[in-house]
Amino acid sequence: MDYGAIGNGITDDSQVCALENGTATLKVPPEKTFMLKPLKFIGPCGFSSVHFQLEGNIVAPNSTKEWTGLNPNRWIDFANINGLIIDGGGQIDGRGSVWWSPCKVKICQRPTALFIHNCPKLQLSGTRHLNSARNHISINLSNDINIVNITITAPQDSPNTDGIDITKSSYILIQNSTIATGDDCIAMNNGTSNVNITDVTCGPGHGIRYRYIFIMEFLNAKISLSLTLFLAPVLSVGSLGAKKAYETVEHVRVHNCNFKEAKNGMRIKTWPGGSGYARDISFEHIVLTNTKNPIIINQGYKDVENDDDKIEESYVEVSDVTYGDINGTCADQIAINFNCGGGEGCTGIIMQEINITSTLSGKTLRASCNNAHGSATSTLPPVSCLLN
Repeated sequence: MDYGAIGNGITDDSQVCALENGTATLKVPPEKTFMLKPLKFIGPCGFSSVHFQLEGNIVAPNSTKEWTGLNPNRWIDFANINGLIIDGGGQIDGRGSVWWSPCKVKICQRPTALFIHNCPKLQLSGTRHLNSARNHISINLSNDINIVNITITAPQDSPNTDGIDITKSSYILIQNSTIATGDDCIAMNNGTSNVNITDVTCGPGHGIRYRYIFIMEFLNAKISLSLTLFLAPVLSVGSLGAKKAYETVEHVRVHNCNFKEAKNGMRIKTWPGGSGYARDISFEHIVLTNTKNPIIINQGYKDVENDDDKIEESYVEVSDVTYGDINGTCADQIAINFNCGGGEGCTGIIMQEINITSTLSGKTLRASCNNAHGSATSTLPPVSCLLN
């Protein structure tokens, strides 16, 4: 505010961010709300690190017209900055509701709230992120990333509001955070490797609807009650291999995490016709609450709008996937679903100490496998469908 920012959430304070004060710290003071138009912070910088100290609140423009003539896929963009630090306990509000309704009717471009490109040694901690028009945080071409103690939230019907998307980045720690959005909690896309996700709570599901039909007998008549649940995917590897691309993800560790009321819990999805691999992935010490698809590998993923019956001969290889000490409840009949493609299918699957029961009293869960190879010990439901 020393440089003329108003901080009332209405006046455009973007220009103040471009001023240089001779230090490597940009501070957003507490108890103030600053409206920022689409903005880029572009390096390289002459400092060993750059500190964005967010103690107050930042809000996006309340009109899509502010992106006219600008990149519609970005709101706040950090690029080519080494040692970037973003912290302070403040809030980044994408005001995504002005985008969500029109984008439900037709496909349209929407801005990611916080886009990180080529920013090695990023430290993001203690911040709150909400209501992004699309992804809340996207990390691209960045290594040695620490994301700790953040919260991300979006309404139940906000489309494609992923929490954290990672692409072509390595050595990433995501820890002690809570994410509840309208789409993936964390999505690991092409070129992602060496990711450690620990002590993260995903959900309750704010997102994709599915309808669960309850049948009950009342006065000697069967009555069907339809309950709409708002469930979102939680942790996703992929999708990989779309449009016959070669794509990879490897060395991923997910442990001590809680997944609450999600459509998909631990999901690996690849497109038929693609190539590459998803390998060396482990999920351990996971607690599930009312999750529709707790454990799922889909090697034949297809976009509903572009679905067809064409048989593809190539698949992204899925191998060396471990599930250990997984406990909780499932909201559907199939708790474990390995839908693997042709050829070798999925290989090296290891399942140990799995205890998943039905949300509905008296319902029996089951596992389903198609061309999946591996071993299972001490699993509930039993997983007898894995091939040696």
